Amino acid sequence: MKRRRPRIVIVGTGFAGFTCARTLSRAAGGAAEIVLLNPHDYFLYVPLLPEVAAGILEPRRIAVSLTGNLPGTRLVLGQAHDVDLDAREVRYTGPEGERGTLSYDRLVLTVGSVNKLLPVPGVAEHAHGFRGMPEALYLRDHITRQIELAGASEDGAERSARTTFVVVGAGYTGTEVAAHGVLFSAGLARQNAGLRDGPCPRWLLLDVAGRLLPGLDERLSRTADRVLRSRGVEIRTRTSVKEATAEGVLLDDGEFVHSRSLIWCVGVRPDPLVDSLGLPTDKGRLCVDEFLGVPGRPEVFACGDAAAVPDLTRPGEVTPMTAQHAQRQGRVAAHNVAASCGQGSPRAYQHHDLGFMVDLGGVQAAANPLHLAISGPLAAAVTRGYHLMAMPGNRVRVAADWLLDAVLPRSGVQLGLLNSWSVPLDTEAPELPRLPGGESATT
Repeated sequence: MKRRRPRIVIVGTGFAGFTCARTLSRAAGGAAEIVLLNPHDYFLYVPLLPEVAAGILEPRRIAVSLTGNLPGTRLVLGQAHDVDLDAREVRYTGPEGERGTLSYDRLVLTVGSVNKLLPVPGVAEHAHGFRGMPEALYLRDHITRQIELAGASEDGAERSARTTFVVVGAGYTGTEVAAHGVLFSAGLARQNAGLRDGPCPRWLLLDVAGRLLPGLDERLSRTADRVLRSRGVEIRTRTSVKEATAEGVLLDDGEFVHSRSLIWCVGVRPDPLVDSLGLPTDKGRLCVDEFLGVPGRPEVFACGDAAAVPDLTRPGEVTPMTAQHAQRQGRVAAHNVAASCGQGSPRAYQHHDLGFMVDLGGVQAAANPLHLAISGPLAAAVTRGYHLMAMPGNRVRVAADWLLDAVLPRSGVQLGLLNSWSVPLDTEAPELPRLPGGESATT
């Protein structure tokens, strides 16, 4: 029997997918069937992921329920692995290994991005990324475990290696991971009787660029640089990793840093599903027009990190892979999907960035809201206020965790839920832990 309502399938529920689904469900009013295909049942508020790794926020605070916040949509748990554009079908693998197929009248691809890999020997085997919840939970346990093992060791070299943490990539993510990580590890070390006489945790932040936050305003970079150096973080610009081993990291200047912790934050690349479509791409991102439609496929739309969206504010360029753009593209995509079904007129995507905010932990942050540079406690308050407004749920719980963290010491407990092999750097699904046998879990 033919469906009476058009079916709109949205693949992925990051900032773009979640916003698209919410906007469509409100506008459709039941006139269309909206189906979400996603490996897990939550929207992850990625900007606060470093605070999960540092023990400030509990994981569920930044995991917003899809079914609880999108009542007008149907959720299908699964990892998309193929799209038959001619048959208008999406094929996926479910949480228990079952194969499924979803037919569609309109398709919105918001599959996001995964860890960016570089051909550096040993990195895939010894480094861990920072894109999803499993990686953040693993890093929190890993930092705690290394501090505890260092405190229990009587070997000075081993203690030094276990309390040395190397972060590669001084962009938005790497800078925040280092900023929160150095405070977290220092607090754990103060609580550990075996480390009261040293050594203090050592953090290195590396980047091939000439400064921190190379893609952002230089004023943000200078503030972040000053704050991190004041905490003892060793910032190595114009420096990269030549080789990674189980014993440490060899830098391109010849120095070998003994460490058990290599955190890979060099950037992201579009989800591999994009390459399998056989459609034109731009540096791995699916080519779309200013209306977020795929040329030659009027029923297919794409936005977010997976799409090369023309930047009408900078002719000849595409929009950067940021949450700010993804969220707003999701809203425009929903409008244009509705227009393709006869409701309204298409709208071109155009957005001037409103500034950026970098949470540096404690009462420190660097921000330029509306391009007005601020720093210190004021920037920290503005940054947290922005996050509370931007989150689609769990605001009170997040604020409560922040308040508790301000007055109580953090708990240095490792839960041991994830092993190193559960969160490999080379993965097509960083939001899912790896299971025995090499497959990813979807629950």
